[in-house]
Amino acid sequence: MEVRRITINIAGRVYPLNVPAAEEETLRKVGKQIENMIKDFEQNFDVRDKQDALAMCALKLGTNAEVLSVNYEKNINSTNVRLQSMNRLLDETGK
Repeated sequence: MEVRRITINIAGRVYPLNVPAAEEETLRKVGKQIENMIKDFEQNFDVRDKQDALAMCALKLGTNAEVLSVNYEKNINSTNVRLQSMNRLLDETGK
């Protein structure tokens, strides 16, 4: 696995990272999203402190991740119910 050394700038600080090459683009994209969120919070919510902006970013990203996780679980459960129903129908028609 190829590892690359990259730097990500978040809230005026540079973070050097060693990342798998396959994850580099994702990390850069997430870094830009965080920077954009910080700017948005600073402009729209009168946030002056970078720590507060980062905390708000963490809350927003955590909430988004939790919503996705809950929706994923619901989709998995729904899919399992449908597959079980289809299996029952196939069993009934195969007899």
